[in-house]
Amino acid sequence: MTNSRSEFSNADREAANRLIELALQEDLAGIGDLTCDALIGPADRAEVLVVAREAGIVAGLVIGELVFDQVDPLVGWVPEVPDGTLVQPGQIVARAAGPLSGILIGERTVLNFLSHLSGIASLTREFVDAVHGTAATILDTRKTLPGWRSLAKYAVRAGGGTNHRMGLFDGVLVKDNHIAAWSRLVGNSRLADAVRQARAGAPPGVSVEFEVDTLEQLRDVLDGQPDIVLLDNMTPDQLTRAVRLRNEIAPRVLLEASGGVTLGTVRTIAETGVERISIGALTHSARCFDLGFDFHHIG
Repeated sequence: MTNSRSEFSNADREAANRLIELALQEDLAGIGDLTCDALIGPADRAEVLVVAREAGIVAGLVIGELVFDQVDPLVGWVPEVPDGTLVQPGQIVARAAGPLSGILIGERTVLNFLSHLSGIASLTREFVDAVHGTAATILDTRKTLPGWRSLAKYAVRAGGGTNHRMGLFDGVLVKDNHIAAWSRLVGNSRLADAVRQARAGAPPGVSVEFEVDTLEQLRDVLDGQPDIVLLDNMTPDQLTRAVRLRNEIAPRVLLEASGGVTLGTVRTIAETGVERISIGALTHSARCFDLGFDFHHIG
């Protein structure tokens, strides 16, 4: 199963190349691979298979090509499946062929990227599958490793999830600290007024979202007609009541549940009727997906 929304953009490619350059600098430090220098000759060649050791979703396969472009462009890289594919243990996901030293130098960097991104995609797919049949969409957050956001969010898409805003620059999300600061500055605690001010100050077409943690706050915010309300750490009963309140006051406003969502709770949350569920764990707690390089031919 693949996800047509998981195209690897130019921004993703630029982010990957920056990270690859840093990764190779860590490994080689401008000196090189002392092990390959000692044991591998310049004429030695090989073909290796990148093999899944477990079932899951693969993501980031194009990064193999980008790594070897920097290590040794004579190494050819061929993905065997598209990103977003559910693979099984033992399945070949890509091949690399060319100078043996180049393959060995790039091996760990390739696996580090693919294992991390495939782990994110696999965890995302578990959450997406858990809410199948409901109206809820699974979204990521800004809880990403610095420098990795573009790639992490790409992996979420590959897993069937949807991206929340990319950063502070492309969406208004008013959280509790914003409200606390705004209230003290203007001497006004009416959240509906804050919604209207945020709307007036935001660029045209930019989504305006507000975070609340009580139903009283929700009622106030809905009066201002934001695009989305984030319901922070509410119980399923509170979420159900929030949906009813939204339906009565502002049916066009989307509701997003967030805070402590797990695979054990996400279905119950989705069944309350919220349209969105954002989960920081997709990108900050995904374990690495197990992949390996297996020699197919040497010589």
